[in-house]
This record gives sequence, C-alpha cells and structure tokens, in this order.
Amino acid sequence: MVVLQIEHPVPNYDGWKKAFESDPVGRREGGVVRYTIFKTTGAPQCVIVALEFARQEQAEAFLGSLNKLWGTVEGTIMNSPKARILEVMETYNY
Repeated sequence: MVVLQIEHPVPNYDGWKKAFESDPVGRREGGVVRYTIFKTTGAPQCVIVALEFARQEQAEAFLGSLNKLWGTVEGTIMNSPKARILEVMETYNY
C-alpha cells in the first residue's frame, strides 16, 4: 500500500471540501482505494489528506495530475501544497 500525503492551508474549509467532493481529478479512476482527511488541532485551517493506492506508479501519476490542478486553484481554494509519497511498512490494529 502506498499513501500520497498532501498538506496545505485552506482559507475556507467548507469551500475547500466542496471542491474536494467535486473530485476534479477523478480519485477512483486514478487508483485511490481510500482517503482520509485530517485537520490539525492547532491550526484548523490546515488540511492534510491521505490518499491510499495499491501501487506507487498510481500515486506518482495522480500527484502529477494534482500538480496541474493546483496550478489553476492555488490562492483561492488552497495555498502552498506539500505532497509526499509514503510506503506503508506496517499497520496494526488493537
């Protein structure tokens, strides 16, 4: 499992969430099998999204699509996105 982790400040969470829900890049078609949205407790305007993929190539391609999208919406929906691809090494449930 591979996770594309994205972090960026949003000027308005509700506006950002509406844009996220419109799914402009096509998460399912891009290989996303699950996503989780986080808001930081100390800075509620900061959003972190974890998109899970079966393969690293899918995450890399999806990040490329996101970079194109971000170029058109930066400063309105979100600001200064940071992204990294993580390989899941181990998970454990109690």
